[in-house]
Amino acid sequence: MSIESSLCCDDCPRIEDYAVIGDLKTAGLVGPNGSLEFLSWPRFNAPSIFAAHVDRKKGGRFQILPQLEVSRQKKLYVPDTNILLSRFFSTEGIAEVSDFLWYEKGLEQQALIRRAKAVTGDVEFVMLCAPRFDYARRTHRTEQPDPHTILFYEEGGAQLIMRLQSSVPLKMEGDAAVARFDLPAGHSASFVLDEMTDDADQRSSSRAFVSKAFKRTADFWRNWIAHSQYQGRWRETVNRSALTLKLLTSREFGSIVAAPCFGFPNDIGGERNWDFRCTWIRDASFTIYGLMRLGFTEEAEAFMHWLADRCNETEDGSLEIMYEIDGSRVKGEVQLDHLEGYKKSRPVRIGSSNHSQLQLDIYGEVMDSVYLFDKYDTPISYDLWKHLCKSVEYVREHWEEPDASIWEVRSEPREFLFSRVMCWVALDRAYRMAQKRSLPAPLEEWRRTRDAIYESVFSEFWDAERGAFMQFKGSKELDAACLIMPLVRFIGPTDPRWLSTLKVLSKELVTDSLVYRYRIGAAFSDRLEGDEGTFSICSLWYVEAIARSGDLAKARFLFEKMLSYANEVGLFSEQIGEDGRFLGNVPQALTHLSLIGTAYDLDRRLKEQK
Repeated sequence: MSIESSLCCDDCPRIEDYAVIGDLKTAGLVGPNGSLEFLSWPRFNAPSIFAAHVDRKKGGRFQILPQLEVSRQKKLYVPDTNILLSRFFSTEGIAEVSDFLWYEKGLEQQALIRRAKAVTGDVEFVMLCAPRFDYARRTHRTEQPDPHTILFYEEGGAQLIMRLQSSVPLKMEGDAAVARFDLPAGHSASFVLDEMTDDADQRSSSRAFVSKAFKRTADFWRNWIAHSQYQGRWRETVNRSALTLKLLTSREFGSIVAAPCFGFPNDIGGERNWDFRCTWIRDASFTIYGLMRLGFTEEAEAFMHWLADRCNETEDGSLEIMYEIDGSRVKGEVQLDHLEGYKKSRPVRIGSSNHSQLQLDIYGEVMDSVYLFDKYDTPISYDLWKHLCKSVEYVREHWEEPDASIWEVRSEPREFLFSRVMCWVALDRAYRMAQKRSLPAPLEEWRRTRDAIYESVFSEFWDAERGAFMQFKGSKELDAACLIMPLVRFIGPTDPRWLSTLKVLSKELVTDSLVYRYRIGAAFSDRLEGDEGTFSICSLWYVEAIARSGDLAKARFLFEKMLSYANEVGLFSEQIGEDGRFLGNVPQALTHLSLIGTAYDLDRRLKEQK
């Protein structure tokens, strides 16, 4: 049996078995058995060259596997970095595979570097590098100019040329590169995968280059996280979330992807599978808030420049809900029907058809993040203010319209509570900023609209019979998105109506420490088959709402239970299933942002309690 066929017959790993590496330009996912199973090249939103996570045979992978009777595997990050170690334990010895995307600040070069090591004992390894270009839609040919180098030429399309260099001899096996090699204890072998460019010849798989790249990459991550101002409880967990958010930030454009991958389902075997490799205005705005709390203002400034460019492009103040990382418009959704999907979860989608939805809440998230940036970092420019004023006027004219809101429902638009509250946030933050900075604005019109929105929430969304705020106008069901209300200071955290809502929500949407965003089919159909798990961002919002209501002991207990659902390297996906397993794409920026916000707020309240 060939090396490729022997390695490509395994089962799908659990979603939580993956860890992420990246270079602020793209990111890869490493699963069990030393298998790198997802990588877009050269950017987050570029076509994949490995996608075994959604098709074990066709997707393509890059695997380095020790030939041991492995009793246990373990993943960990080199402390304060995004350099990943995969360890294999056996009575015969200990093997290790290290993975990172080379990054030095100021350099544009990219390289995926993998290193196999025999820690103890003499270890045999096998290696397979089997790229599948353009989401496995294009073929390629291979060429071997020397025993340690194999080139992969994409046929058609962008005609990408990838180069694999190794410190051990390589062989071609069909259209893949393979190797079988023995390492004595203490010895290592390295593999460097990069794109053939004008400066590519400067790199090699030599021990000197790999060691230098490892050190420079580690230094970058350590120097970055050292600037974190967070000194509270759960510091290691908060720093891991910060490193994850930084990894999802584009060094080229300042934008932030919602997650680095596509295809992991919200319902195993179902159709709820999405591509998160775009910049959602909502997610990025929330993320900037989290990074600013930790003192990372450079990222906030870069995103503000990116946001200013998007605002400058609009005539009427309206924004798309998402953009490509370079700021261009998302072109739509494509189904990759040739891929079988993660555990047959189909269709596998890339892009999104939700980009054209009306989601009025995004203006609240934008204005809140701009307000905080202006208050705690740098006063915004006149030009950005004028563009934002157009967006505020857009909200003032459209706040009563039905929309798809935060969950991007694909059923008919509704007047959602979350959108109504965030429209209030947009007017409120703009009004406050104009007053504080004496910025030109129609203040009286903004104040009247803000107050009208406020009254509409209490008159149109409050259900006295149920004692709670409802998901949308006319509904009798709750939505955990209402947990944002005290967090954005729309309502006091001890207001009787809020405490009543929190009590009802706790009974209907909370399971132990985990929170469902809403009950599918309870009040409306989102026109998708299947079910889903609890929503991690809602679970974290719930903790913060409990803390703000005054029950710090309960909030801490719930928060620390929630932290126990992280995978072994501290990552979270979008959802958690009934069996405690990850659902959805991983890592998810919004979950890690919420974790930072909740930890920050809860730690501050616990300190004040003393």
